[in-house]
Amino acid sequence: MRIQDTPEEWPVTATATPFTGNKTSVRTDEVEMPDGSRVNRDYQVHPGSVAILALDEDGRVIVLRQYRHPVRQRLWEIPAGLLDIPGENPLHAAQRELYEEAHVKAEDWRVLIDVYTSPGGSDEAVRIFLAREISAAEGERFEVSEEEADMELARVSLEELVRGALAGELHNTCLAMGALALQAALSGDGIDALRPADASWPARPFAA
Repeated sequence: MRIQDTPEEWPVTATATPFTGNKTSVRTDEVEMPDGSRVNRDYQVHPGSVAILALDEDGRVIVLRQYRHPVRQRLWEIPAGLLDIPGENPLHAAQRELYEEAHVKAEDWRVLIDVYTSPGGSDEAVRIFLAREISAAEGERFEVSEEEADMELARVSLEELVRGALAGELHNTCLAMGALALQAALSGDGIDALRPADASWPARPFAA
């Protein structure tokens, strides 16, 4: 049996936005249950994100280490960023983030995996790309600030990332999901079987 997520929307009888932040907000929906009862559901409204597992010619992944205040930890991550523009092509956003955070470009792009980070409490959707044929980007480095000004960059083998995720030593969602998805692809039908970089994304529709 093939299992697959399907669209569905239960009736919303009332909605409110008690908090609006710089990039995200919190919404409260009154949702009608199948039995007719009504309950409130609070969740974060998020523009969506992209992340990039960039693989160099030696099979190493570009990672960065950044302080994340909500969890009070400095986490190893892969380059990632918000879809700042409604309807933005996620590939273009990913190429921008790879340049800004790692100052590299890639010639070969594939969709690695699409995920909802926390569907019980947020509508954030993330598309994780696989980027290969890496080379240095032209021009000056992008000027970073705040937490990004303190980032460290490294290149680590895929095997080490998978080991660290399974050992409970690496916790970033995109890093863990990306590394495990690539390992699964390599052990299965191979990279050529991955979806193309412009594959449709119903969670965040975009223009070509």
